[in-house]
Amino acid sequence: MNVVLINPYELGRQPFGLAEPAAWLQREGCAVQCCDLSIQKLEDKVTADTGLVAIYIAMHTATRIAVEALPKIRTLAPHARLCVYGLYAPMNAGLFRSLGVTTVLGGEFEPGLVSLVRRIREGGGDEQTEAVVSLEKIDFITPARDTLPPLDRYASLILPDGSHRTVGFAETTRGCKYHCRHCPVVPVYQGTFRVIPAGLVLEDIRSQVARGAQHISFGDPDFFNGPGHALRIVHAMHDEFPDLTYDATIKIEHIVRYPDEIRELKATGCLFIISAVEAVDDDILERLDKGHTRDDFIAALGFARETGIALSPTFVAFTPWTTLEGYMRLLQDIIDLRLVNSVAPVQLSIRLLVPAGSCILQLEDARDMIGEFDPAILGHPWRNPDPRVDELQQRVQAWTSDAESRGVSRTEIFHGIRERAFEVADMPLPPLDLADDGQGIPRLSENWYCCAEPTCEQLNSF
Repeated sequence: MNVVLINPYELGRQPFGLAEPAAWLQREGCAVQCCDLSIQKLEDKVTADTGLVAIYIAMHTATRIAVEALPKIRTLAPHARLCVYGLYAPMNAGLFRSLGVTTVLGGEFEPGLVSLVRRIREGGGDEQTEAVVSLEKIDFITPARDTLPPLDRYASLILPDGSHRTVGFAETTRGCKYHCRHCPVVPVYQGTFRVIPAGLVLEDIRSQVARGAQHISFGDPDFFNGPGHALRIVHAMHDEFPDLTYDATIKIEHIVRYPDEIRELKATGCLFIISAVEAVDDDILERLDKGHTRDDFIAALGFARETGIALSPTFVAFTPWTTLEGYMRLLQDIIDLRLVNSVAPVQLSIRLLVPAGSCILQLEDARDMIGEFDPAILGHPWRNPDPRVDELQQRVQAWTSDAESRGVSRTEIFHGIRERAFEVADMPLPPLDLADDGQGIPRLSENWYCCAEPTCEQLNSF
C-alpha cells in the first residue's frame, strides 16, 4: 500500500511525528512517502494511487493548514482513506470528519496507524475501530529519518556571532505530568507521559549526526518530566559527541527546583532553555495553573544566567484577563530584565487559544468572556473586557508579522510594539535608550510559534 504522511508545520524542525510512524508503517510493508509542507508540495507526493493519507497535527498552526489542504488532497487522491493524528486531532475530530477524514488518532498513534492499514488491506469500511485517544504503552522504534528532506533544509541554529549550525530534532518523552490549564497536551494525556527508551533516543541522535546535525533541539513538552531520564540521555550523548550542543524546554519551577541538574545540562552542551513563562502577572499565572510566580521567573532567569545557559521565555501575552497596564508592565519587565534580544517578537503578540476541550473553559469567570466553539478559528472566541487590549493585540500581531518578514531586528520590532502600546493607551511615549537590550542568545532561525495564528504564506504552503 502506498501511504503518504503529511506534516503541515513543526516549527521548522524535521518532524519526529512523521519519521517515527514512517518506520512503523515500513515495517508493516507499506511504501511510505513523507511530505513536509514547509518544504515540499502535495502534488509531488500525493497521487491517484495513494491508498492512505495521514496528516500529523501537533499544534494549532498545523491544524489550520491541514484544514486548508484537505480539499486539494481529496482532489489529488480521490480514493485514498484520510486520517489525522497527533495532539490536535481528537479535539477537532468533528470538524475533520466533516471534511472527509474517517480516522482520528491521538495519544500514542502508531499502533492505530498500523491497525488502519491492516483494516484497509482487508477491505474494512470507513467506520473507525481504532481508539480515538490511546494512552497504551508502546515499543518505540528508530525513526525513519531517510523519508524526510535533509536537515540542512530545516531551521538552523543561529549563534550570537551570526554563525549557523545544522539542527536535528529529538523527543525523549511524550505527554506531560502537569496540568497547565491552557495547554493542549492536558486534555489528551491527562497528566501522564510516556518515556522513549534512552537507547532509541541515542540511536535517533546518531542517525541525525550522521546526516549533519551539529545541534539537537529536544521537543518534549517538558524535558524534566523525568529529570533522571533526561540526564542519562544528555550525558551519554555528550560522551559520544562532545561537540554536539542542544536546547530543551523546561518549566520555570523545574529550573528553580533542580539547580544541580541544570548545571549538568550546561556541562553536557546545553546552550539555551526554552521556558513557557506565559505571564508576569501572578493572577494570570494562577488562572493558567502554571506552578510558578513572577518572582520564580526572575529567580530562574538569574540562575540560568549565572550558570551560563541562556533562557528563552515564551509568553501568552494576551488573555481575557490581560489589562493594558499589565501588558505595558510586561514590556517594561522585558526591558528591565534585559530580555529584548531573548524574546522572539511573535511572543508579544500571542493571543490565548481556547481549543475544544480546553481546561480554560472550567474557569467560572471565563464563561462570560468566551463564546461557543467556532470552526473557522478552531477554538472558542473571546473578548477582553477592555476593547483597547484586543485592538492592541491585532496591531502588535500585524506589525510583528510584517517586520519579521522583512528581517527587522528584534530591538527595532520591540520599539514598534512599545510605540503601539502607548498609542493605544493614548499616552505620550517616553524616550527609551536600549543601549543595553540584552546580549543576543542562541536561537533557531524559525521565528514563528506553535500557538500563533498562521500567516497567509503558511496557509497557502501546499
